[in-house]
Amino acid sequence: MTVPLSILDLATIGPGQTASESFAGSVAMAQLAEDRGYRRIWYAEHHNMSSIASSATSVLIAHVAAHTSSIRLGAGGVMLPNHSPLTIAEQFGTLETLHPGRIDLGLGRAPGSDQNTMRALRRDPMSADSFPQDVLELQGYLTGPTRIQGVEATPGKGTNVPLYILGSSLFGARLAAQLGLPYAFASHFAPNALQDAVAVYRREFRPSAQLDAPHVIAGVNVIAADSAAEAQAMFQATKRARVSLFFGNGRVFSDDEADMILDSPQGQHMAQMMKYSAVGTPDAVLAYLEEFTAHADADELIVAHQSTGTEARLRSVELLADAARLVRA
Repeated sequence: MTVPLSILDLATIGPGQTASESFAGSVAMAQLAEDRGYRRIWYAEHHNMSSIASSATSVLIAHVAAHTSSIRLGAGGVMLPNHSPLTIAEQFGTLETLHPGRIDLGLGRAPGSDQNTMRALRRDPMSADSFPQDVLELQGYLTGPTRIQGVEATPGKGTNVPLYILGSSLFGARLAAQLGLPYAFASHFAPNALQDAVAVYRREFRPSAQLDAPHVIAGVNVIAADSAAEAQAMFQATKRARVSLFFGNGRVFSDDEADMILDSPQGQHMAQMMKYSAVGTPDAVLAYLEEFTAHADADELIVAHQSTGTEARLRSVELLADAARLVRA
């Protein structure tokens, strides 16, 4: 690979699996990724999703950090409008204090949930409007000076946890450029504005104390397997699982039912969300990722290994590391 590879771990709770088993899988993935030369692993804040276990993102990061020694870990991301900036500064200041030099903080403004869940989170529907100001307030708690007179984050102050802006539109691109922060585009599930957003970010970037040149991280799905047929079968299983997640309302569809939905306009729209997916043997996946890197004008790729089973995801992590000739820790 011409750019570093990182991992977005969706902390998937597979069929018949418990959240505890998902966390064990996340630890195993982080240990393998650390050994095989991936740069970082991020976990995303989602709520009220029965197949995703990363809702308490900072707690999961702490657990994985305690079972690894060198790989960077972070949020990809914390949905900042769900929280006060001070609370997040304290959480990630604590993580950085416990695990110096290993913690990232990616920030998004989406709810990471539905309308009912937003109410359960006590989130103001208008809270996303203050996202730029909240990012600056959070940054002040971590790097100084504080923007709220007399209020400091302990732990947090002086930890300089690096911030990343996450997005899938031109809004996040412009904000990251204005603040001089790295920009991570969620092209693994929201592909449409990728090239436009990256172009805007690079064109409008202003250097900052954290970053002197633009840095783009692009998301991409990966299923690497020992055979192309095996990879395609896992890809189909992943899409069927998404059908149940998005349309099932608690119900798990049969394979035939899921395939019929995938053939419908709604299903095709959902499948389009996975437009950027590298699926196949390791060499085929590597070739796709090299092409995608150029297409996205990316400085780093963050890959979501999408197989439905833990062992298959770990195998995908391993096969890609070998194909990309990542340097072992």
